Amino acid sequence: MKKILIYIILAISVVGFTACEDKLFQSPITDKSADNFFQTEVEIESAVNGVYATLQSFNLYGVYIPIIGEIPSDNTFDEVPANDGGRYGQLDEFTTVTENPGITNLWRDSYRGIQRANTVLNRIDEIDFEEESVKNSRVGEMKFIRALLYFNLVRLYGDVPLVIEETSNPNDFFGQERTPTTGVYTRIITDLDEAITVLPENQSEAGRVTQIAAQSLLGKVHLTLGNYGEATNHLSAVKASGKHTLVAIPADIFTLETDNIEESIFAVQFESGLNGNSEGSDLFQQTAPSGTVNGAKGHSLPTVSLYNLFDQSDLRFDAFLGTTDEGIPFSKKYKEPTTDPRDGGSNYIVLRYADVLLMLAEAQNETGNTQAALENLNTVRNRAGLPNAVANNQTDIREAIALERRFELISEGHRWFDLLRTNQAIPVMNAWFTEQGRSIRIDENDLLMPIPQSQIDTDPAITQNIGY
Repeated sequence: MKKILIYIILAISVVGFTACEDKLFQSPITDKSADNFFQTEVEIESAVNGVYATLQSFNLYGVYIPIIGEIPSDNTFDEVPANDGGRYGQLDEFTTVTENPGITNLWRDSYRGIQRANTVLNRIDEIDFEEESVKNSRVGEMKFIRALLYFNLVRLYGDVPLVIEETSNPNDFFGQERTPTTGVYTRIITDLDEAITVLPENQSEAGRVTQIAAQSLLGKVHLTLGNYGEATNHLSAVKASGKHTLVAIPADIFTLETDNIEESIFAVQFESGLNGNSEGSDLFQQTAPSGTVNGAKGHSLPTVSLYNLFDQSDLRFDAFLGTTDEGIPFSKKYKEPTTDPRDGGSNYIVLRYADVLLMLAEAQNETGNTQAALENLNTVRNRAGLPNAVANNQTDIREAIALERRFELISEGHRWFDLLRTNQAIPVMNAWFTEQGRSIRIDENDLLMPIPQSQIDTDPAITQNIGY
């Protein structure tokens, strides 16, 4: 029964935040019994910030989600597959085992965040807030984060247990089977629809969820499901709001000085040198080529084939990518910290406006509105200093959008999910492995990650994905 607590419902840790430059940060304060907490607005606010804190986890947006969204694809590779026990090399080579610690920890911390959000949502109605609008916003923020975590889970694992109530007794959920993906997606859409109605357009603290963030994520969810009309509606609303724009030049997107600029719609906040270097990210160290900095891991490095695809006149080429003296490409999007290699100050941008424009172009193209699709595609290309795309039919535009997403979003954790969404993972990856002279071949059984073995050992009602 202890393992159920670990892997599905996990006891809540109450955490707070310190404010610096109007950014939202999280650090542990204390553990308290939930029954004796949540009595005041201050305590609810502390618990809300605890939900945000979960997103900073190494196993979520601190490292693992950005890497798992790239490394199984043709965008990035693992420099030393055996490094860190092979947890990333297995993803790269499609040899992932059910005991892979990254797969296990991502599952665990996702449900930890979901449990924390469920607890807030269960308790907040009974608490008086000084401003009702703030209370409503916190409800929307929790529903957004719960939806985001389930969106990651369902895309990675397929059917997953759906828990939307606060869990105080682990026996209540022992024996629960995996919920079909359709049911999980229905809950995700409901959460985001409800969040949009209560979230504000602007927040006083950078890092908090806004209405535009919920609309952007909902557009991505509908795009993933092939609901192109719904996706167009939500993503068009984001564009029409005028709340976000592209910055003038790509090099300005990922600087530490401008990490919450107008192009960033929702970002997990990191900062070097705070709370004993506990508010930074490991992503720089994990994705730096071996030998370049202390402890560099060389995980999820851009492939040479993608590096060579860039047009030399593309402003993103030098802004987003570099190479070592040995010619190994690396991403420049995550900046080297001055405090400690594991204390990176670069935010992880979950949703940004360039992504919205390219998703909108994709949805429009799939509904036959090729002219509008080209306009949004070319907006991104022109910002990169490139001419309009040479494409004049739906098929060519589809391919141009997919390629543009690789250039624009490299190392941001999108390519693998793009391949899954467009049903291109198998043909693209098998062709890429052939091009690289590698004997790896994948099929439908390789498109989902294994359910953690420890979860199955704990509760036999949780079945394993086919092929593991």
